[in-house]
Amino acid sequence: MKIGLQALVLGATGLQHPKLHEAIIDLEDLEKHAEAFEGVRDVYCCLGTTIRKAGSQLKFRKVDLEYPLRAAKVSRRQGVKQFLTVSAMGADPDSKIFYNRVKGEAERAISQVGIPGVHLFRPSLLLGDRSEFRLGEAAGAWVMKRLEPLMRGRAAKYRAMPAATIARAMVNIALAGTAGIHVYPNDVIHALGIATAD
Repeated sequence: MKIGLQALVLGATGLQHPKLHEAIIDLEDLEKHAEAFEGVRDVYCCLGTTIRKAGSQLKFRKVDLEYPLRAAKVSRRQGVKQFLTVSAMGADPDSKIFYNRVKGEAERAISQVGIPGVHLFRPSLLLGDRSEFRLGEAAGAWVMKRLEPLMRGRAAKYRAMPAATIARAMVNIALAGTAGIHVYPNDVIHALGIATAD
């Protein structure tokens, strides 16, 4: 049976679909799983953590910069045509804010790997179920949901969005098959993501 979607995960998700093949991998030895990238056209990279969960800035850099970069390099070697990755609003390699700086450095490094199509998505706060409770994000989500009616005009680019919205946006962009390096800010992601919402 031909695999429709190869999902490389850190732990079993419990999701079931005839076209989904789930492979549990070790990010420290990603190259060992290179065969999983063979014949793949598009790679979606959604790796990310928080400094608190990572435990240190060094470990945060590993998850948010080193691992995505390794994935991009393996993707290029296996002939992947597009690499789509979740970054963050404010990503800037020259930022004085550590989080934004690492995200910007990751964007820059991935863009230089040589994959024909690189798509960088910069969402604001993402809403959705998480395996662990994050007080700061929970509080932020509560506030953002109540401010949603006021997030119009220039403020619209800051509004939070469900994770499903960015997922749809990424798929829509992948289907277009556009080469080059592209950056999608929060408001554009929202527009792309609701275009096919049920």
